[in-house]
Amino acid sequence: MKTAIDRLIDKIKEMDNPTVIGLDPRYDMLPECIKSKYGTDLRDVCRAIIEYNYKLIDSVCDIVPAIKPQIAFYEMFGTYGIEAFCETCRYAKHKGMIVIADMKRGDIGTTAQAYSNAAIGKTPVAEMNYAIYDIDFVTVNPYLGTDGIKPFVEDCKKYNKGIFVLVKTSNQSSGELQDLRLEDGKTVYEKVAELVNMWGEDLVGEYGYSSISSVVGATYPKQLEELRKIMPTSYFLIPGYGAQGGKADDIALGFDENGLGGIVNASRSLMCAWKSDKWKDVYTDEQFAEATRAEAIRMRDELNGAIKSK
Repeated sequence: MKTAIDRLIDKIKEMDNPTVIGLDPRYDMLPECIKSKYGTDLRDVCRAIIEYNYKLIDSVCDIVPAIKPQIAFYEMFGTYGIEAFCETCRYAKHKGMIVIADMKRGDIGTTAQAYSNAAIGKTPVAEMNYAIYDIDFVTVNPYLGTDGIKPFVEDCKKYNKGIFVLVKTSNQSSGELQDLRLEDGKTVYEKVAELVNMWGEDLVGEYGYSSISSVVGATYPKQLEELRKIMPTSYFLIPGYGAQGGKADDIALGFDENGLGGIVNASRSLMCAWKSDKWKDVYTDEQFAEATRAEAIRMRDELNGAIKSK
């Protein structure tokens, strides 16, 4: 049986595209052609978000292997937002895409198990087990150590799912904690990388990568290159491309000699492509989905060029 990471890599290879579209909607981000159809109460806003997401998914599902919805951008709209999150995930899976939910869950014991049940496992009720979000991958925070990760690892094994563990994140202040030196001279992120190796050793698939993988930001290319050596079986979810400043040539350092090893996220630069300097004179807001597709193709080609020439 193929592992979760094998299924993701199959999609990446099928489409020759190591990218994931982040779906992080805000009301002010929606094009007027969508907003004008709906009111501004929370239910209508979330209906607008669903339509927006559907059209974005339709525009790229044949060229982009995965979506990465950040749940915070749905939770802020309350229960209607959670419905929009679920509908977005369901629709993307219906269209054949892999779903990587950006939840950054982190807790211990029964709480960690409950988080895992909702995201990648099942919730037991009497004689039934219910798949709640039923996504393919979820991001997790390792700050609480093995106690916080173990329930997710067990559910990955039981339900053939995957996780991406935060190792070196793309934000500017990540070094305040992640770059600190330990007594043995290693940084905190290097220690986390070693733990990821240990947590994932039983879930290595046919491509040599584990379904217990890692988040490594595009904005720190030196660390990206170092971590590829430290974590040879870890697939990298790489945020920070585009709006955050990550460059294709830097990102290529996280890939192996076969052109595998990472999937690169872009959110705003894809969702709002029609507003960007590159496309605003080409596409109107009513053509927002076409602009997203054009930017997705441009991003794919730029990354592939950098990966193949490194």
